Amino acid sequence: MADEDDYFRKLDAEQTEQARAQRTELHRNKCGKCGGDMRTEVFRGIEIDVCNDCSAVLLDPGELEQLAGSDSTDTFASFFSMFGSKKR
Repeated sequence: MADEDDYFRKLDAEQTEQARAQRTELHRNKCGKCGGDMRTEVFRGIEIDVCNDCSAVLLDPGELEQLAGSDSTDTFASFFSMFGSKKR
């Protein structure tokens, strides 16, 4: 009985991993807003991702700070604290 339980536990783990990999691949380079394909553009020397369909912009961690420059008023720190992120 233990061998059978181990077999099904292993089978379940493999199926779960396959499903996770498929989801990751389906969502790679897709817009979080509309699901359209994202393209990379250079804006002020920073590579940003822009949706081909709705023009939404995706910034990787730290890119907003790079684009906006230094923040002497701690506006970014306040903004990021609302979302539980730390200013980098």
